Amino acid sequence: MIYGYARVSTKKQLHGNSIEEQHNTLIEQGCQEIVTEQYTGKTTDRPELKLLMGKMKKGDTLVVTKLDRLARNVVEGITLIRELLHSGIKVHVLNVGLLDDTPMGNFFITTLLAVAELERSMIVERTQSGKEVAKNKPGFKEGRPRISKDRTDAALALIDSGNSYKKVAELTGIGVATLYRARARQRAHLL
Repeated sequence: MIYGYARVSTKKQLHGNSIEEQHNTLIEQGCQEIVTEQYTGKTTDRPELKLLMGKMKKGDTLVVTKLDRLARNVVEGITLIRELLHSGIKVHVLNVGLLDDTPMGNFFITTLLAVAELERSMIVERTQSGKEVAKNKPGFKEGRPRISKDRTDAALALIDSGNSYKKVAELTGIGVATLYRARARQRAHLL
């Protein structure tokens, strides 16, 4: 059986990494079952991948679009890929090729994972640098901008008049989760 695995860090991920693009590519590659999930590359606990690993058996193939979709650090990636290869499961990384359990294959995997880990570390470093620059600018405020009480009250009034949370979020630009938290605070003050 040919299984596909697609992962994104965020729902807004683009440039060949969106769930839709990965899913379509995996279908084109003949994957019979595709597992998707949203977890950051630094998170090693990925329940869908864990379930998939338990389901696959000798002779199956796991297909991913890029190696960093499967793992983003060297240790986890090598462990995961070796576990698959030793179980007789083929690992096909579309932008690399079919991985094999040979000295050259192991060198190749280690090198690619090291590059992916370096890339991720550099992204984190650039993000932190950008935050430091922003903090030094006049008028900087940490976190998301506050939503005024009047605006929140108006949004809650729309909900009270029969509109759904989703509809009010679309109309006001206030997130659904923020509206639920505001409603909970409002109820807590009424008690």
